[in-house]
Amino acid sequence: MTDTNVPSPSVPDKGPAARLIGVLLSPGETFRAIVARPTWLVAAIVVILLSGGSQLWFQSTEVGRQATLDETVRRTEALGFKVTDQMYEQLRKGIMEPSPARMAVSYVTTAVVPLVIWAAIAGLLFLAFSATGGQAAFKQVYAVVVHSWVVLAVGALVVTPMNYLRESASSATNLAVFLPFLPEGSFFARLAGMVDLFAVWWVVVLAIGLAACYRKKARNVAAALFAVYAVIALGFAAFMAMRSAS
Repeated sequence: MTDTNVPSPSVPDKGPAARLIGVLLSPGETFRAIVARPTWLVAAIVVILLSGGSQLWFQSTEVGRQATLDETVRRTEALGFKVTDQMYEQLRKGIMEPSPARMAVSYVTTAVVPLVIWAAIAGLLFLAFSATGGQAAFKQVYAVVVHSWVVLAVGALVVTPMNYLRESASSATNLAVFLPFLPEGSFFARLAGMVDLFAVWWVVVLAIGLAACYRKKARNVAAALFAVYAVIALGFAAFMAMRSAS
């Protein structure tokens, strides 16, 4: 049996910068190098700085805080809850006038939560592939997941200034933006809102990374991941549409 922890001498190594760029431009070759040498710390730091930094900057502006407040109210009401004047004032104070302690928590959360999310996703993928006979080390899967997040970090860099100009905290790259004629709160509007261009790109890149990790065809892995994506999107859209109608 092949030891997946031993780097393959036939796969040339790539430096941290080449890996980050390669995930975007040549993911197949790049992920083969990542799987052969599954280091991820530098990529994690860069991704957290880019995505977390852009979000923290947005929250530090008056426009960003107001947009976040409006979006929080909208989502709360979409779930069928009525936002009273008292609730609104509490939300306003928490978002528009954050205390130093709240800001400190935001900084820590920005740094720690991605590590937990990556571990959860990598764990689920590791268990799913292991159940079907896949052979790979967890650290290889984790490195693939972390590096695939570069796509979403780039998305944050693109979307955040767009949101600032739009004065909105909702994604500027989801399908609903291009289908404004859909009735707000309807099932199809919710479903379109779940289809984000950068999320789709991320799924494709993640599939290529997992294919390199488990030596499978990327299109087959992508089909499985998009099937899961579709189930989640359909379920969430149906749930939100029912809550809005109730």
